Amino acid sequence: MNPKRLRSYIYLVIVAAIWGAAGPVIKFTLRELPPFTFLTYRFFITSLLLVPIMIASKEKFPKDSKKNLTLLVLSLLGTTVNLGFLFVGLKFTSVLDQTFISETGPIFIILASSIFLKDRITKRERVGIFITFIGTILLIIQPLIKNGFLAYNNLFGNILILLANVSWVGYVIISKKQLRQKVSPLTMTVSNFFVGFITLLPLAVLENHGAKNFVSVVSSVSFPTQLGVFYMAIISGALAYYLFQLGQKSIESSEAAIFSYLQPLFSTPLAIIWLKEEISSSFIISVIIIITGIIIAQYKKKSLAR
Repeated sequence: MNPKRLRSYIYLVIVAAIWGAAGPVIKFTLRELPPFTFLTYRFFITSLLLVPIMIASKEKFPKDSKKNLTLLVLSLLGTTVNLGFLFVGLKFTSVLDQTFISETGPIFIILASSIFLKDRITKRERVGIFITFIGTILLIIQPLIKNGFLAYNNLFGNILILLANVSWVGYVIISKKQLRQKVSPLTMTVSNFFVGFITLLPLAVLENHGAKNFVSVVSSVSFPTQLGVFYMAIISGALAYYLFQLGQKSIESSEAAIFSYLQPLFSTPLAIIWLKEEISSSFIISVIIIITGIIIAQYKKKSLAR
């Protein structure tokens, strides 16, 4: 195997483990910190870590204003929009729902890659995408199937998770184009979190009815919650985003996206054992449909793989 591809695979497996554990960590930490406060605090810590590293490594932002504008859009999609929807969504829904709705991301990336990156999409992939889409819709509305309109908050959370998924697809496609234009993974990672911090700070201040209250809330949370924030800032933030960019640098976007299928191996046990979340029959049916669609979309005959 090509050494570059092997390194990419190793990086992406590590990322899958880190981001698989992230959902339960976020859900646990949101018990004390509201979403925008959590995100702003997290981005502040990550920026404090990454900016000096960028300066020490003598990395620079592109001189081309068009590339910088694209980098700004990329950063907004990857942090402010994607994580904003994800964190607010997890405030209302379960980690289990979030995990399997997010698992449709690679399918959407295959579709987007065929449109924007001119990757080839087969008839089998189109069938798999359609089945996965049906399963995703059922998963999103399954709180209503189970509890009727009493589950409105759960449904709202699921819709936000889907929107987070869509924004992540945009992030992956644009970041792949940036890598092709020789923008470094470190530059993109620093931009992501610095832009995230600047854009979400006003929302965090509003969320706490003033800057003074924001500082007070952040400084008064318990030690386990602080650990959750630091995990998200350093491990799931700086490290995982950087490894993700390194990982997808040498392989196709659609291939890199497949590694996210490993995330439920880490998030599902944590959600059930740690957070005590329950699995319903409608959830199981939805997940089976989604997994069926994913298998069909990703399956390749041996003759095609040679």
